[in-house]
Amino acid sequence: MSAKILVLDFGSQYNQLIVTRIRGLGVYAQLKSATMTPEEIREYNPSGIILSGGPASVYDENAPKAPEGIFDLGVPVLGICYGMQLMTHTLGGKIEAADHREYGKAHLLNQNHDSILLKGLGQLEGSQVWMSHGDSVKSIPDGFETLASTSSTPHTIIHNEEKKLFGMQFHPEVKHSLCGSDLLKNFLYEACEADGSWRMSNFLESSIEKIRQTVGETDKVILGLSGGVDSSVMALLLHKAIGDRLTCIFIDNGLLRLHEGDQVESTFKEHYQLNFVRINAADHFLGSLKGISEPEQKRKSIGASFIEVFEKACAGQKDVKWLAQGTIYPDVIESTPTHGKSETIKSHHNVGGLPDKMNLKVLEPLRELFKDEVRALGRELGLPQQMLGRHPFPGPGLGVRVLGEVTADKCDVLRQADRIFIDEIEEAGVYNDIAQAFAVLLPVNSVGVMGDGRTYENVLALRAVTTDDFMTADWYHFSYEFLSKVSNRIVNEVRGVNRVVYDVTSKPPGTIEWE
Repeated sequence: MSAKILVLDFGSQYNQLIVTRIRGLGVYAQLKSATMTPEEIREYNPSGIILSGGPASVYDENAPKAPEGIFDLGVPVLGICYGMQLMTHTLGGKIEAADHREYGKAHLLNQNHDSILLKGLGQLEGSQVWMSHGDSVKSIPDGFETLASTSSTPHTIIHNEEKKLFGMQFHPEVKHSLCGSDLLKNFLYEACEADGSWRMSNFLESSIEKIRQTVGETDKVILGLSGGVDSSVMALLLHKAIGDRLTCIFIDNGLLRLHEGDQVESTFKEHYQLNFVRINAADHFLGSLKGISEPEQKRKSIGASFIEVFEKACAGQKDVKWLAQGTIYPDVIESTPTHGKSETIKSHHNVGGLPDKMNLKVLEPLRELFKDEVRALGRELGLPQQMLGRHPFPGPGLGVRVLGEVTADKCDVLRQADRIFIDEIEEAGVYNDIAQAFAVLLPVNSVGVMGDGRTYENVLALRAVTTDDFMTADWYHFSYEFLSKVSNRIVNEVRGVNRVVYDVTSKPPGTIEWE
């Protein structure tokens, strides 16, 4: 690689988004712990370093510190949000608590064009950026200049061009910062002298080699194949790396979408001719969920059942030592705190809900990729767009879309309604404009009138969102005519539903799934 960027993790929920933005600009990047030693950083030999944001204040007793001597390595450094404050504080500037926490949109003022960071950007004054901070820079260190401010943040972009040290109080990695991608590109191409030659094909080659080194020449791997984008890409990646030493086990847990089990079996057993085993375990999963309504408990129950059924499927097979999972980074970041102690949002059955005892080692080569990167990898592997463009489906399936206790009858109702919703989206020609769409069966009954008679039946919610990275999302703005058509079809065709509502909540504050 001609260049590689080291991103030090101080705990921001957006830190991996920095990595995927850099990779999207054709430069390789990795996220590493902010506790790296100077020796480890020199051994990594980065072309540039980025200090991520984070929830701490530089004055907190246990606030994360910058690695010693990091600003004297002769390597370009960009500090983002907390990373900028940490750079300022370490080099002799002053940080103070802002009058109020600044979160959301702001606009740049007082632009100074004399910087490689702003090269070719034209007039940025008035450009929208995205803030998320409680402290701000009161005074900058010696040798620094202020390049831009906002109405409430006097030092929004700063630099010491001689030492190639840069700071941004806002988050250039999020799409709401309209100039963010251009600023990052200038840091990469002008300050770090990267050439933009890294591609997903590089990741494919290195992943295949890493899988072969990890697994060895004789070990066998079992993949829990769901048929979704992540596990499908994983299946072809592993097959390309180790061939027939991969066995795909598809567990039909009774929580799948309409006819999904048959479709998955046809695709991977007949079309791709992979070693494929289908296990029908609906009774086991639904039985284990009996009486459970709390979302985290449902996830953990499904995770435990998955491992139990999976281990039985593995029994008697020789040399199977690895369980491969299509875990991707949004799963990880929402399930476990990162190096910088970001907050846990929810557990995922394949990363946060597994029991302590497991007889197989875990192989997760996709765990540092976002969904768009997984799709790019799938294109490199030759997966058709019909599969790559399929909306995500949660690991626990309908178990977290039937709110409250999960039963076979409720799943049947939800499956039919969800299929109608997706059919109408496809018929309207907007499926590819939506990142994820699905129905949710609520633990609520409402009074209705059908056929001149009183009904007291289920309420169904519809959810559709647009997003680039699944870390933030907005609800999709269907026409009233579309929503009316879908609602009428569901109420008329799905027995047990007499009321349909549409979810208009963004992420944040909501999550994409309801549970």
